[in-house]
Amino acid sequence: MTDQMLGVHSEVGTLRKVIVHRPELSFHRLTPKNMEDLLFDDILWVEQAQIEHDAFVTVMRERGVEVFHHQQLLAQALDASFEAKQHAIEQTVTHLTVGPALVDVVRETLAGWSGEKLATHLIGGLTKEEFGIADLEAHSLVVASANPREFILPPLPNSLYQRDPSAWLYGGVSLNPMFYHVRLLETINQSIIYHYHPMFAHEDFAYWYPYAGEDKRFNEESYGMAAMEGGDMMPIGNGTVVIGMSERTNARTVEHIAVSMFAAGAAERIIAVHVPKSRSYMHLDTVFTFLDVDKATAYPPFLETATTYSLRPGDKEGTTEVHRDTSFAAALQEALGLTRLEIIPTGGDDYQMTREQWDSANNFFALSPGVVIGYHKNAFTNRKLREHGVEVLEIEGFELGKGRGGARCMTCPIERDAI
Repeated sequence: MTDQMLGVHSEVGTLRKVIVHRPELSFHRLTPKNMEDLLFDDILWVEQAQIEHDAFVTVMRERGVEVFHHQQLLAQALDASFEAKQHAIEQTVTHLTVGPALVDVVRETLAGWSGEKLATHLIGGLTKEEFGIADLEAHSLVVASANPREFILPPLPNSLYQRDPSAWLYGGVSLNPMFYHVRLLETINQSIIYHYHPMFAHEDFAYWYPYAGEDKRFNEESYGMAAMEGGDMMPIGNGTVVIGMSERTNARTVEHIAVSMFAAGAAERIIAVHVPKSRSYMHLDTVFTFLDVDKATAYPPFLETATTYSLRPGDKEGTTEVHRDTSFAAALQEALGLTRLEIIPTGGDDYQMTREQWDSANNFFALSPGVVIGYHKNAFTNRKLREHGVEVLEIEGFELGKGRGGARCMTCPIERDAI
């Protein structure tokens, strides 16, 4: 452990604290018409998803993990400071989202809401009908021409996957510029929590992204051409961070993280690995996760084509040295000082491997070395892990997995021991 309590210093060290998000109002907004735009493959049976998620939280708490709920943290942060509420409202209610005629009235109304009510709708969405602005038809074309069920604030069901909007890397956090615009507001919500919630506001930790300027709160100006999501980011220990260059994380943003962490002396090496750009792969953690100090699981077709580079600090400040590695596994072994990293492939024959990878069979979440959580339905892979001495705690994921995410995807560790 370091002197600083907040921080994630490995992928498999004992987990102390984690943030999750229980399915809520936004999931009731999913329909066959909008689910693809909101990045889901199907609509969810919300009550069953809640049961599955509650069981997931119970497993972690029974193992001594302190679990925090994202929506509760956001509500508390909004109540902690008028500045927090003002920043959240200004970032979500603009002339581009509600039209110039409605900006002032919507902002003024939301500012009077409690943190709990505002958090509910910042995540769950808010329709014109719910807001009650029909009497403004004479002054707003947006109101006069719109379906009353159109959203003033969009629903954010991908908040379920807390891994992506932010990532703790050693003693700091990255507020991630997400690839799809429909997820960008999730990062703004995370930024509100880290800057204003009493659990974080007075703690001394770094922001790896955004890092330029004095105002490190995430907003649309932090976005630009950047793209990075936490499912691609792994602080593996020994001063090394592994980052997948995937459908949702680009090389330029990996360089930003590297320069920021190198300047602070927080990392010595960034291992960047290509992840094929496809829906089934999506992030690095859908094809590779750590299970123990010297064990990992991976989808074989990914390993066979995993072009890998290592970034280290350059001779001049703000520069990096880039070298191509012989293989992904070799780079990991070297970084961790291992004679051998045992990589356990996805279970079953070729057909079953493909099916289980699609169902997040490689997306395990470690609670401590050799103890992981995964979906019950991935029987072939779970059995193979147990044969290699890994304890697999199974949870149901029939509904939770419909957004293409597993146990690691649903968690944002904020305090984890080194190994």
